[in-house]
Amino acid sequence: MTARVPGMTITWGRLLTHASLVLIVVLWTIPVLGLFISSLRDKDQLIVSGWWTAFSATERTAFGRTGAAAEAVEVDGEYVIEGDFLEDPRRTITSYGLRQTDLTAQAPGEPVAIDDTQFTLFEDGSYRWTSEEPFTHGAGRRIFYVASIPPTFSLENYREVLSGERIDRAFINTFTVTIPATLIPILIAAFAAYAFAWMKFPGRQWLFAIVVGLLVVPLQMSLIPLLRMYNDIGATFGVPSKTYLGIWLAHTGFGLPLAIYLLRNYIGGLPRDIIESAQLDGASHFEIFIRLILPLSVPALASFAIFQFLWVWNDLLVALVFLGKGDDQIVLTSSLRELLGSRGDNWEILTSGAFISIIVPLMVFFSLQRYFVRGLLAGSVKGG
Repeated sequence: MTARVPGMTITWGRLLTHASLVLIVVLWTIPVLGLFISSLRDKDQLIVSGWWTAFSATERTAFGRTGAAAEAVEVDGEYVIEGDFLEDPRRTITSYGLRQTDLTAQAPGEPVAIDDTQFTLFEDGSYRWTSEEPFTHGAGRRIFYVASIPPTFSLENYREVLSGERIDRAFINTFTVTIPATLIPILIAAFAAYAFAWMKFPGRQWLFAIVVGLLVVPLQMSLIPLLRMYNDIGATFGVPSKTYLGIWLAHTGFGLPLAIYLLRNYIGGLPRDIIESAQLDGASHFEIFIRLILPLSVPALASFAIFQFLWVWNDLLVALVFLGKGDDQIVLTSSLRELLGSRGDNWEILTSGAFISIIVPLMVFFSLQRYFVRGLLAGSVKGG
């Protein structure tokens, strides 16, 4: 079915495709928007409400402790204890009570009787406790209240992350890990992909099938055997463990199957006439690879570079296994994990830390995005 519009013809299939794309974009954008809004909110707001309530006031239940009897002063024949429960002047009291189960018993400014005394909590958080006789209680009394928190946005979470210990060094260490771990598998995979696509040797198809099969090997199950193998070899040749070389080799090993698969499909789809013409001119396989294959394979190389860079930059597990936590080795993801504390007390910085950590991957993606789609379609259309 088609719908006719002056100057164009719109099919229902095309309309459905566009609508699906818009839906996918919205579904992916909403969580990112929520994460960004959460990164600008303070911890008290994050605890009690979701990001979709960020532009409206939220309420939080808490309690305050009054002053002790020793803090009472005599004013006009009465004994008075005064203080303030709210440190933030932007917050207000909406209700309060003497028990946690009765938070709405009194409105702000309404007095409540406590034995022979009178207690009043005001909207601004200040309180006044009066008695005609001297107070005899020891420690202060707990008063439960509901406080209204106005919408608050700040860069405090970002400042906390950026001022964290070793965060600047962690950025440098992450580049030290990511750049070689991206370039090494690309270089090796490009040579291997050309061999699988255009060189004839015994067992070529079987070897390629084994490479494809390696794509399903779970990373988590192979990390420890790989680490033990690396340590054994290192002990034999006197190479220390927990070095950058180890993590480069690990990322290379786990990235090679996908790289070879993508590049082989793309290189194998290049026009055969170009390869045969170069061979007739006497070019060797190495010359064909350097002068023809690499320039023509830039889309596929850039596409895999994006995948590999993102995976290595955001990696935490491999870095914890193959690297230490010293100042000269800790990576960004591990540094952010350290900032959370042993019990995750500073969990609110995860939102701002996520946006800080994706700055560099976004720069890489947008700089290579023109090659991305062509690289993803590697090998889907055969050259003539």
